[in-house]
Order: sequence, then structure tokens, then C-alpha cells
Amino acid sequence: MINMTGRRIVVALGGNAILAKDASAEAQQRALQETARHLVNFVKEGDQLIITHGNGPQVGNLLLQQAAGSTETNPPMPLDTAVAMTQGSIGYWLQNALTTALAEQGLSSDVATLVTQVVVSDDDPAFTHPTKPIGPFYDLTAMQKINATHPEFEFVEDAGRGFRRVVPSPRPVDVKEAGVVKAMVNAGIIPIACGGGGVPVVSSHNQLIGREAVIDKDFASEKLAELVEADLLIILTAVDHVYVDFNQPTQRALTKVAIDELREYVTDGQFAAGSMLPKVEAAMAFVTHRPTGQAVITSLENLADYVQTGSGTVISSQALVTDYD
Repeated sequence: MINMTGRRIVVALGGNAILAKDASAEAQQRALQETARHLVNFVKEGDQLIITHGNGPQVGNLLLQQAAGSTETNPPMPLDTAVAMTQGSIGYWLQNALTTALAEQGLSSDVATLVTQVVVSDDDPAFTHPTKPIGPFYDLTAMQKINATHPEFEFVEDAGRGFRRVVPSPRPVDVKEAGVVKAMVNAGIIPIACGGGGVPVVSSHNQLIGREAVIDKDFASEKLAELVEADLLIILTAVDHVYVDFNQPTQRALTKVAIDELREYVTDGQFAAGSMLPKVEAAMAFVTHRPTGQAVITSLENLADYVQTGSGTVISSQALVTDYD
């Protein structure tokens, strides 16, 4: 068993990092094998690792598969159950990949996937305004065909890449199994938790009741990191840094930034609502609740450089100097 006495780190993996164009189990497992090799670097440093992940593409595909094959006697499962199902499948692949990657480095640690329930408010306005994209992209003709069969589905055009189904995305209030995650880390186990943002549940009369929604994995990861008293929250995305004036001649990469300055960039509309904004907001929320901690936004490919040199966008409660590249 590894003696993990270093920093307590929550690493949030994006669902799109697990699934690109090839939706086969084999392709997703290969992607996670590469991901695991990056994550092992933290274990080698003696850090306490907690892994979370998205599931937007996977849960959307699962819902389509269920809808296509459903019958009156074999009905499709509701969205909250589909989230739990993808927690299990992605977690299974990831814990196996991590076990292999640890062995390749001569390390040994237990890795376990935890079906995680994330409490949301029944009054959250997100339930009447779906915004969370799930599943694959469609062109206009394909989207209209699906909508004709499933008029209850809502679609939006997503960043010029086509149409995607959207579902409610309420904000997390609590993570039911946060204490279990903490106990696992204290026992030297690497937990995989809050998969797909967690199974969305509301609390009612001593019961937890699932809701048809997908919670943003960055906000769920922040809430978990806050509750387990993490030292560091790492949010992985497609770029090495957060940029201001993105794709403009004045574009700058933020390397070290205080939350007060980052908040000004949010107010100025620097970050896209469906892309970088939730990651920035989650990072700021974590540092606000854990003033001694830090949040990092970077890419999976840059993770090794971050471990070695601190490369990436590092958000702190206060930064002596804000750095740009």
C-alpha cells in the first residue's frame, strides 16, 4: 500500500476526454489507460488522489440506445439511473486502468469506484430551463428526425458544431457520500467519485429521490473538494491555460491569478457560458471556501508539466503578481 501523506487533490476529468469520436468500449478504455498514466504522477509524489469525471457524451449515447431498443415490457431507465449506470461503466474502466498504470510504475494501491449521490434543490430554476448538453452532435436533419420521434427532447445549437440535446443542470448542494470518500482517502484508497457530476437527488421526508438532470461535473467536483477539505482542485479541459481575449490578437494565457481579478474577467464576459465559464466559476468557488487551497485549470496533456513546473492556470485567494504568457 502506498503511503499517501502529501496534498489531498481532486482531479476532474471531462467526459469528452474519455470519449472522442469512437464510442466503442475499446476506444474509451484506451483513452482512460493514457489518462491513468498521467494521474499516476501524483501518486508517485505521495499525494492523496480523488478522481471525478464527466459523462455527457456517454449518458447521452446510453439514453439513445435505450430509446432505440425500448419496448413496453422493457422500458428505458430514467436519466438519474442512466447517470448511475455510466458512473459504474466509466469507473470500472478507470479503476482497472489506474491499477495497471500503478503496477507499471512499481506502485500498489486500492482503487474503488463509488456510486455517488449529489443533493440538489427541488426549487432550482435549472429544472425549468435545461442547459446541459449531453450525447453526440447532430446536423439539422438528424436532429429534426430524432425530435419527431422524441418530442420531449430539447435541443440547442452548440458552438457551431451542430445540435445537442440539453437537460436540466441544477447546482450541487451536498455530496451524500463525501464522508465515505474522506474515509477511503484516509485509508490509502484512491476513490473515483461524483461520476457524471453525481446522481442528482433531492431530499424529501428522509428519502433521497432521483431527478431527471445531469449535474455539471466541475461544480460537483468543487463541492466534493470543499467537503473533503482538499488542498488542490484540478479541472482538466482542452487547453493548457485559461485565456483572456481568447482567439483575438490580444489573447493572453493566465498562469497565476487571484480570484478577485478572475471575477472581474467573468463580469467582463471573457469566458464562454457553455465552455470555460463553469470551470472558472467552480475554481473560484473552491478557493473561496478553501482560502489556503488552490485551483488549477489545464489540459490532460499538460499535467506532467504542471507536476514538474507548475504550468497551467493556478487560481489562489490572493496572488502577489498575476502572470500572463
